Amino acid sequence: MWGSIKYLFSIMPQGALDVKEEDTSEESKNNHISYYRSLCRVISEIQEEKEQEGEPAIKSHLDSRVDAIEKDKKRIREMFPDTREEEWDGHTN
Repeated sequence: MWGSIKYLFSIMPQGALDVKEEDTSEESKNNHISYYRSLCRVISEIQEEKEQEGEPAIKSHLDSRVDAIEKDKKRIREMFPDTREEEWDGHTN
């Protein structure tokens, strides 16, 4: 099986990956800010779950999830570098 996968990738032309350009429109920014805030809530929920958990393997898994979410948050912030901190936190006037 792995040989056939290797073969499939070896015949793809270089640079053939479908790379999508990032949408940095105002609508996309607003959608990403909403998503960013939801990620913050998810992290809080995971941290609460971790405090109640006794199993080290599950705590480790929860830590891995938080790390992955933090990376996603960082990616989103880098897409919109001119966004004020208050916008990310939801404290806009």
